[in-house]
Amino acid sequence: MTTEDPRAARTRAKLREALLDECARRPLDEVSVAALVRRAGVGRATFYVHYADLEALAVDACADVVREAVEALHAWRGRPDPVRAPAALVDFFAALTPHTALYRTLLAPGGGGPLGRVLYRDLRAYSLRERELAGGADAPLVASAVAATFTGVLADWLHGRIEATPEEIAHQSWQLLVALHRSR
Repeated sequence: MTTEDPRAARTRAKLREALLDECARRPLDEVSVAALVRRAGVGRATFYVHYADLEALAVDACADVVREAVEALHAWRGRPDPVRAPAALVDFFAALTPHTALYRTLLAPGGGGPLGRVLYRDLRAYSLRERELAGGADAPLVASAVAATFTGVLADWLHGRIEATPEEIAHQSWQLLVALHRSR
């Protein structure tokens, strides 16, 4: 296992923070690399050492959302309540508000886009592993259905295609996912 260079980690953290700050003020397509590196206090060349473009940085900056989603969906022990989502899932949806515009840019309706691909991939892998460990039937099928359903519902909610409060969408999406797990 290789350890990450602490200087590189600090630089990427500064760039991620600067991007989130910039995107809180304006859409991603209006953010320039020049403004971003000024805010982060790094050189333009340094930016390109770490990221190919602003979209790559944005996906990296939003990767925490992916990790939080995967963790929130699996934040229960024992037998899951089929109606009420785990508190972590409700908190996850509520925490999306400050950067909704950025997430909309990276997560297309239906679940596509660069962030959608990362979320689908990571959620499917986690779900597949958990289902296989539990000896669940049709693990690949159910893992794909869970990942696609959650990614699509999240994207459509962020884009306003589903009208619900964060708490309502957490419970509604949870009920869908529990039903998928029970269907096989």
